[in-house]
Amino acid sequence: MTTAPAPLEGLLVADFSRVLAGPLATMTLADLGARVIKVERPGAGDDTRAWGPPYSPHAATYFEGVNRNKESVALDLKDPADVERARRLAARADVVIENFLPGTLDRLGLGYDDVARDNPRVIYVSVTGFGSAGGARMPGYDFVVQALGGLMHITGEPDGDPMKVGVALVDVLTGKDAVIGTLAALRRRDLTGTGSRIEVSLLSSLQGALANQASAYLGAGVSPTRLGNVHPSIAPYELLRCADGPLAIAAGNDAQFAKLVQTLRIPELAQDDRFRTNPDRVAHRAEMRDALETALATATAAEWQERLTAVGVPAGQAGDIAEGLAFAERIGLEPTIEVVDDAGVSHGRQVRHPVLWHPAFEPPRRAAPALDEHGDDVRAWLDAPETADGDAVG
Repeated sequence: MTTAPAPLEGLLVADFSRVLAGPLATMTLADLGARVIKVERPGAGDDTRAWGPPYSPHAATYFEGVNRNKESVALDLKDPADVERARRLAARADVVIENFLPGTLDRLGLGYDDVARDNPRVIYVSVTGFGSAGGARMPGYDFVVQALGGLMHITGEPDGDPMKVGVALVDVLTGKDAVIGTLAALRRRDLTGTGSRIEVSLLSSLQGALANQASAYLGAGVSPTRLGNVHPSIAPYELLRCADGPLAIAAGNDAQFAKLVQTLRIPELAQDDRFRTNPDRVAHRAEMRDALETALATATAAEWQERLTAVGVPAGQAGDIAEGLAFAERIGLEPTIEVVDDAGVSHGRQVRHPVLWHPAFEPPRRAAPALDEHGDDVRAWLDAPETADGDAVG
C-alpha cells in the first residue's frame, strides 16, 4: 500500500525541554514526521530517565513514553563550546521548544531575541509553569498546578480531601496546547514568511480545560466543588451499582433516559414528574439513583453494559488500563504500536499517536534514544560549516 508523506516531514525541531509537557509536545511533532533533536545534560539526561520504577528492559517507562522518534545529544550548557553548538542547532531549527525557568536561556544567548536574530523564521515555544510575569520564578509541577488552579477542588468525593487526577493531566494538556500553537505558527509562517514566539503555561492550560466548570463560576457565580463521579448538570451521569459492581451510565438527554428505564423495565420513571426532564432529574438525583440501582441489582454490570449499549445508552464498566487497551483493540482502534531501536530490535509497545490519517502515512516507530545516542553525529553536523541553503557540509 502506498502511503502519503508524513505531514511534518522536513521540519527540524530543537528540543530543549525536560520531564513531560515539553517532551510530549516534541514527541507529537516527531510522530508526525519532524526531525527532533533532544538536547540533554551530560551524564544524567532528562530528569525522567531516573523516574522509576517501573522500568522496561531498556529504560524508565516514564521517559520512554514521551521520547520516541527523537535523537539525543548531550550538551553541557555551562561549557562555551557546547553552548555554541546549541546556538547553531537553534539557528538551523524550524521550531525550538524549551521549558527552562524564564530568563535562563536568555543568559546563554539562547532566548527568543537571540535565536530570532539569526533565524527570523523560527517558531520559538516556551513552556512555563505560571507564565513569564509574576509567576516566572515558580517551578511548574503538575501536582501543584492542579492544587492552585482549582482542579483538585472539584476532584474527589464530596466529604473527602481535594484529589489529584490519576495522571499528570495538566502536563499532558499543556503539551497538546504547545503543539496546537506550534502548528498554527507554522501555518502563519507559510502565509507571512516570519516566525513567532509562543508561550504556554501549565496554569493557563489547566484553566482553559476547566470548560463548563469555569463557565459556571464566570457566568453564574457558582463555584463548583467535589461531587465524586456525579456530573453537576446531567443525571444520570455517574457510577451506579449493579449486582456485582458499578457501571458508568451517561444518559445525556431525555430520549436516552427513556431508553434506559425501558431497558431496566421501569418505563414509568420517564413520566414521573421528578424525572421527566434533565433539570428534574438533577434536582431529584438521590431518588432517581435509588430507583435505578434497585433495577440494576437484578443483573451484572457486564450484562447491563451489553443491553444498554445495544439500545444506544452510553454505559461502560470501570476497567483498568489493560482492559481499556484490550477494549480499544477489540473495536479496531489499534491503540498501540511496536517501537524498535536503530538496529531494528523491538523495544516493546507504546500507545500510538491518537490521530488517524486518510490517506495514511507510515508513522516513525523508533524507540526512545539512549542518552547521547546520536551525539557524535549531531555534534559533527553542528560543527560543520553550513552551505548557502542552510545545510551543513559533510
